[in-house]
Amino acid sequence: MRVAELYEPKKFRLVQGSIPGPGPGEVQVRVSAVGICGSDLHSYLEGSVGDVPCRYPMVLGHEPAGAVVSTGPGVSGWEPGMRAAFEPAIYCYHCEFCLAGHHNVCARLRFLSQPGDPGFFRDFVNLPAHNLLPLPSGLSLRDATMIEPLAVVVHSMKFAALAAGETAAVFGAGPIGLFTIALLKLSGASRIWAVEPVPHRRELARLLGADAVADPASVDPAAHIWKETGRRGVDVSIDCAAKAGSVNACIHATRHAGRIVVTGIPSEIQVPLDFHSMRRKELALYNVRRSCHESQVALGLLVRHPDRFAPIITHTRPIEEIGEAFGKLERYEDGIGKLVVTLD
Repeated sequence: MRVAELYEPKKFRLVQGSIPGPGPGEVQVRVSAVGICGSDLHSYLEGSVGDVPCRYPMVLGHEPAGAVVSTGPGVSGWEPGMRAAFEPAIYCYHCEFCLAGHHNVCARLRFLSQPGDPGFFRDFVNLPAHNLLPLPSGLSLRDATMIEPLAVVVHSMKFAALAAGETAAVFGAGPIGLFTIALLKLSGASRIWAVEPVPHRRELARLLGADAVADPASVDPAAHIWKETGRRGVDVSIDCAAKAGSVNACIHATRHAGRIVVTGIPSEIQVPLDFHSMRRKELALYNVRRSCHESQVALGLLVRHPDRFAPIITHTRPIEEIGEAFGKLERYEDGIGKLVVTLD
């Protein structure tokens, strides 16, 4: 099978690999499409994801969809050819946190696409049967790659706790920021500001539901939002960029007793925090660790609101061009939003 390996920063190679048959309780799947995530770009550009260094060669990709090839002993309900989205996290299901329902912070979590656990930029993968989510016939495999990142944003909405009519600011209009804007609009936000330095992504933010956009290279976004809200601030700020002081910009853009949600992953190991400004406002600060039981909700949103999410995917590239695909994202070329790598 084909395997796309990242063997050093900014360098991929396509190699041949093999895979055994599925074991007990497992399903072997054929991967058809994989979205590129911001954390994949951290590995590609920086050689780490936050404080977790890469170990090369490694296989990235954790927003996959495809079809069943075969099933291992003890598996029922799945047959060859059935289409599914694939959950990339493998949980222990018996630690304190899994038993409390917080599977996303499992004490023995394995995440396919991190060092030691190859991801989905390869033709075949063996997965626990419960890591498959069946797809309705009307949803393409390309669009099904949005389930994983959208589930992360659905999880973030639990912390945002937006009430109808409240205001919000979203820092960063990459794919996660665009999903966030779309969900805030669906949740009844009265006004959404999007802060984004790339011009075409500001336009995508408007298309997804932002009422106002700001270029942080031209204005101080927090001061701009503070002024536009009559020196009150927004009810909730969501940091989908986690760079260039965006967490502190959220602190300054948010009203007293408001909420801040950090969905993005900072590149820095230590992140500066304007603690006393946050303290004086008594802000609630949350961070997001992927999703937790929200994949089915994300699937339902994609099925019910296809037109709202369709603009997020702007490009596809075959796995043979994966290096070019990552380079295009690095340079923000060609009006790029979200890019999906295809393996069919």
